[in-house]
Amino acid sequence: MIRFAGDSGDGIQLQGQQFTVASAMSGHDLSTLPDFPAEIRAPAGTRYGVSAFQIQFGGDRITTPGDAPDVLIAFNPAALVVNLGNLKADSLILVDANAFTPQRLKRADLLSNPLDDGTLDSYQVVPIEISNLTVEAVKPLGLGTKDAGRCKNFWALGLILWMFDQPREPTQDWIKQKFAGNTQIRDANLVALDAGHAYGENTEVAQILHQQHTPEAPLESVEYRTITGAENLALGLVAAGELADTELMFCSYPITPASSLLHHLVGLEEAGVATFQAEDEIAAVCAAIGASYAGKLGVTSSSGPGVALKMEALGLAVATELPLVLVNSQRAGPSTGMPTKTEQSDLYQAVYGRNGDTPLPVVAARSPADCFDTAIEAVRIALRHMTPVILLTDGYIANASELWPIPDFEAYPAINTHKPTEQTQQPVFERQADTLARLWAAPGDARFIHRVGGIEKDVDSGNISYDAANHQVMTNVRSQKVDSVANFIEPQRIDQGVSGGVAVVAWGSTYGTLYKAVKDALAEGEQVAHIHLRHINPLPSNLGELLAGFETIIVPELNTGQLATLLRDKLNVRVEQFNKVTGQPLNVEEVRAFISKFAPTTKTIKQQEQVPAGAGGRLI
Repeated sequence: MIRFAGDSGDGIQLQGQQFTVASAMSGHDLSTLPDFPAEIRAPAGTRYGVSAFQIQFGGDRITTPGDAPDVLIAFNPAALVVNLGNLKADSLILVDANAFTPQRLKRADLLSNPLDDGTLDSYQVVPIEISNLTVEAVKPLGLGTKDAGRCKNFWALGLILWMFDQPREPTQDWIKQKFAGNTQIRDANLVALDAGHAYGENTEVAQILHQQHTPEAPLESVEYRTITGAENLALGLVAAGELADTELMFCSYPITPASSLLHHLVGLEEAGVATFQAEDEIAAVCAAIGASYAGKLGVTSSSGPGVALKMEALGLAVATELPLVLVNSQRAGPSTGMPTKTEQSDLYQAVYGRNGDTPLPVVAARSPADCFDTAIEAVRIALRHMTPVILLTDGYIANASELWPIPDFEAYPAINTHKPTEQTQQPVFERQADTLARLWAAPGDARFIHRVGGIEKDVDSGNISYDAANHQVMTNVRSQKVDSVANFIEPQRIDQGVSGGVAVVAWGSTYGTLYKAVKDALAEGEQVAHIHLRHINPLPSNLGELLAGFETIIVPELNTGQLATLLRDKLNVRVEQFNKVTGQPLNVEEVRAFISKFAPTTKTIKQQEQVPAGAGGRLI
């Protein structure tokens, strides 16, 4: 487990991404955590400007970027002190010794040098003159000192690739392609990469650092690629358009961390995708609704503050019964909050956050790899029921990487739409019995001229209606339409574990941490199960029955208890909450400790079973 850390201009994210690719090419499973500073460019060397990238990789199944890194590479004092709290005792710390100058220490708000004052006594510390060694390595290429120093991320990457026996070839190929137009910079980065690798070989001879080989993971015999959540959402939306034989119109306004979805969809015109960057959030969602009215699949995206602005228009989409997908990449809030940090605090907003009785389906992706299928599911629901759908992801999922087994696209069933054919004769507002979806009739077909708008419409004709009884019927129809989604989704299943003891029920990006925590609890004989929800509204129809088979229900979330509230509201169940709102993902150890408070062990259960009921014992 490695954590790279430095200034936002030190190429930390690039360094982490390249190590990720090298690790994947070596056959390792992996999970990453890019950790960006909120400021676009904070003053160099300050704590507010620290950028970090953590990766856990190895020969077993990896579902989290890890709690505490085994190795920290810190390019300056601020990066060291900001990340020191993440480390366990005896962790290995590599620092750029050239950066620990009085000026840099002052910028990091340090009164003394942690390399000398005993702060790091409980760690293995290896000071390396990374900056000087980089400049010396690339000096023959004629770069100035400033430009030469910018190659230090590749120098350090070369060292880390050597330490963990990872190939340099993927990074070399990337450098050659990226800097093909500037041979001097290309060659300097290649030299720096090789120099760092050679330094590792020499330090092993001096017994300072040692190379560690990581075995390959037992992966299935399919083709894999590393992918971020934003990339996979884009691919999933494109795939859904293909399955529905419908062009995709993506309308968005830039906001962190949702903007990356727009970046990935731009340039996919050949795949039937049109993109539109609007002047504001309201214009973006209204343009997407217009696209759906015209017969395209309208999709929009944002993060919490932008989603709040879209809510009135989302009500319009519900009233007009048009398909729409809204992707919410959640971030820490409220208001502007912490734009580059992750949270799960928009569940209330998604399920309850509109004026009037305005229900709509809500689904949530659990990991970068899961985004593909979740995007297809969101589109399938929107087109099957003629309704807007909210797809919840978050900053961690959007930016993190993991291995994704590339699926067989031919195995996915087609997505049927309610577009009229030449043989269609039904009225526009005659709804399907099982989905309550109306016809999706686009302008231009004289057979299906109809009126749509935000004012309440007559249930049969779509004309404006202020009739009290009609409003009651339409309100019921909108609610029943969302409820009917539960008839088409698979029953909720237990992801792992056994029934009877503790159920860990969760949603979204906590999946990887909870999978590992429950796996560890099961290995220690605790009676626990993991249930992870994709469908938030409506909930799976069998969920209440499934949860009734457990003594205790634990709900861990990156908020103050929003799914817990929803479960109490919809299922009237008692839950134990575990909540965290630090802007960082849950870690395994803290969840593991919480589970142990409630989970009976197999040994305890067997002992209880042996006590006769009449002797004051309790049969399990």
